[in-house]
Amino acid sequence: MAGVLDGLKVVELGYGLSTAQVGQLFGDFGAEVIAIEPPGGALARREPGFLFLARGKKSIVLDLEDAADVEVARSLMAQADIVVTQERGSHLQAWCLDADSITALNPRLIYTRLTAFGTEGHLADVKTDEAMVAAKVGVNTAFAVVTDRPGPTWSNTPWASWSGSQAALQGIFAALRDRESTGAGQQLEVSIAHALGGQDPFNQNNAALEIMFPGAFAGGGEQYDAAGAPHLSFPFKLLVAITKDGYWMQFSGVQPRHFRDFMVASGLEWMYSDERWGEFVQVATDTVTIPASADSAMRLEFWGILHDVVKSKTLAEWQQLFVEFPNVFAEIFRRGTDLLHHPQLEVEGQLTTLTDPEHGAVLQPGPLVRLSENPAQLSASAPALNEHDAELRARAASVTPKPQPAIAAPATLPLEGITILELGMFFAAPYGSTILTDLGARVIKLEVLEGDPMRTQQAFPEAGSMKVLQGKESVALDLSSPKAKEIVARIAKDVDLVMCSFRAGAADRMGLGFEGLKAMNPKIMYLHCPGFGILPPQGAAPAYAPVISAGAGISMRNVGFLIPEGVPATHELTRKYAKKLSAGGMTGAAQPDGVAAFAVGTALAMGAYLQAIGVQGQEMLTTMLHSCAHLQGEAMVEFEGRWPETGTDQEILGASAVQRLYETSDGWLSISVTTQPEWEDLKGLLGTALDDERFITSSLRQEHDGALIEALSKAFMALTAADWESKALAVGVPLLEVNSERPELIFLGPIAEEHGWTARIISPIVGEMPRLSPFQKFSRSKTQALPGNTIGQHTAKVLTEIGYSDEEIAAFAEQKLVILG
Repeated sequence: MAGVLDGLKVVELGYGLSTAQVGQLFGDFGAEVIAIEPPGGALARREPGFLFLARGKKSIVLDLEDAADVEVARSLMAQADIVVTQERGSHLQAWCLDADSITALNPRLIYTRLTAFGTEGHLADVKTDEAMVAAKVGVNTAFAVVTDRPGPTWSNTPWASWSGSQAALQGIFAALRDRESTGAGQQLEVSIAHALGGQDPFNQNNAALEIMFPGAFAGGGEQYDAAGAPHLSFPFKLLVAITKDGYWMQFSGVQPRHFRDFMVASGLEWMYSDERWGEFVQVATDTVTIPASADSAMRLEFWGILHDVVKSKTLAEWQQLFVEFPNVFAEIFRRGTDLLHHPQLEVEGQLTTLTDPEHGAVLQPGPLVRLSENPAQLSASAPALNEHDAELRARAASVTPKPQPAIAAPATLPLEGITILELGMFFAAPYGSTILTDLGARVIKLEVLEGDPMRTQQAFPEAGSMKVLQGKESVALDLSSPKAKEIVARIAKDVDLVMCSFRAGAADRMGLGFEGLKAMNPKIMYLHCPGFGILPPQGAAPAYAPVISAGAGISMRNVGFLIPEGVPATHELTRKYAKKLSAGGMTGAAQPDGVAAFAVGTALAMGAYLQAIGVQGQEMLTTMLHSCAHLQGEAMVEFEGRWPETGTDQEILGASAVQRLYETSDGWLSISVTTQPEWEDLKGLLGTALDDERFITSSLRQEHDGALIEALSKAFMALTAADWESKALAVGVPLLEVNSERPELIFLGPIAEEHGWTARIISPIVGEMPRLSPFQKFSRSKTQALPGNTIGQHTAKVLTEIGYSDEEIAAFAEQKLVILG
């Protein structure tokens, strides 16, 4: 059976991680994907996850310093529907493989370029590389808390590459949908640094509010006081603790009722009525910021009580309690590829095994998006290097590319005319539809009368929700009312897509499930996007970013080697390791909520395109857990003879001497030299410091890695970080100064302004303020940057559109059925 994207041709030029992730999704659903690799093969072939990222693709090796091979590349690209690359602009222009040159040969082409920082500003031609982005937008600094040494840490999770690939996929599907009506292709550019800014749920917004309203978050300050006691309630509600038999667990008691049930299940309910503890427990767990009046010693003591109660039971005993108390749940901190054996991925059918000619059976994640009626067709493993050389050279030779006349087409929003009905809360799924409002999609957000909980996550009015609600229309209803179901039915009758992230069964109980809505609207694409899935055992489990980070193995991937085996002997050590595990899985800069949201945006954009080509309405599925499996694609495979993926050293300073953080006379540098030409440029920059026979070739450098670290460490101490960056930029060496600012300030600061990452909006709550600009830049199509909303702001507007009179709407408000903002 042909895949739903059968007939599309995709060319990957350069084979970076973001490029590979884009091509993988198209290949999984039937598109032909051609990977143009350099002599010697793509660097990704060194990673075991290459067998996952390259499945089903075709490989051809082309030396782009050779004019004949450049012509082969030009021909293949000119025959494609989509080209995706993360090569530097200067290289593409030198090869005449840049967007202008190739789209002139094929005006229907969607030419997609992923950059590090964008195509404007002094960082425009920096190598599109995770390490470069992590250094400049504060990721290295944000994750520094996981170590006991001073200075930044190396980023061991490709947060930026993932954000970039998903933003690119959303733009490509939008451009393909536009092409269905106009016949015209266009150019698309996405900065992976800019896109990474989407992963922050509210810190950027808070930073803007702090500037606008000094003292808006007074009392927030540091997460912990001088004694180590938390200022915020999250260390209690999102408790990290170890069981009697040595399993670290991440609990998920964010909602007050969930935490109360945890206290009941733990035998600690007595504390709520205790003369000493009653008021403290209520205040310290029902709020976000613990009042300054709450005694520091009591906070530490309460934390110790929680750790002790978890330590009093084995993992099996806790898992039995989760069955008895459905609102109580914790994930174990998985390691390595344990995620591939997670029971939820198994029952949801989100795993697959493909047979590789060399390595045999390869267990790996299934397709990112599951379609109920047009499932992905996975049949082939990754190609051998240059496996398709003869076939593809013959195809290239059969066509001589010539300039074609441009296709006149209007400059419109590429998703204009698409309406999404949103059934979800918080950030992990709803931000996915937020991204699509920038491309013109209309999102009608259904809210309970109390509003999305994000609205009240912080004391400053609406601070937590401003970003995730951007561009949406808020309709506030009493969803338990039969009349509300009638209203929702009228809304759903004409929407194109539904985004539902409610826990399993919740939408059906409200009459908002797929079967009911499809009966009214057969064309509907209904995306389920919960934390774990829609089936037992964990379909109804509460899922928050730290829980998913633990279950997906992200935390242990980053800091597992810093956590000793066994149960810590003291409360102090337990708190120390718990903090490391929490920090290793997420910060405000990057975390699974954002990872999942980008996957949701991709699935919705894909659904919009599928509708445009006549694909029938159906259910779709993404989950937070499975999205994090794809995030870690370079490592997330199992097969006999599997070799270790590239990791980091014990100090979390880097993966090798040439992919590492180095201290300078006044700060830190990040370097990512991965090719021989880059090495030669680095030698030119540093001069005689690297004149050593042990460093001549890549294999020799690997063999003498310690000596090379010593040589580079000594050399980099000679100048300031800013001086080294300036010199490196002048000669194209991938080396940047590590920014020590908070990421949220960076995304609002000079770098963001210079590279076009910000836009100004008029918020209905606080007036003019900055927000991230749209992640996609098209050569023709428009984008837009809209503000957030107040609860029920669009209720009257939407109800009028679906046929209710002013009198009826007023009566609904009087009956407290709706809120009219």
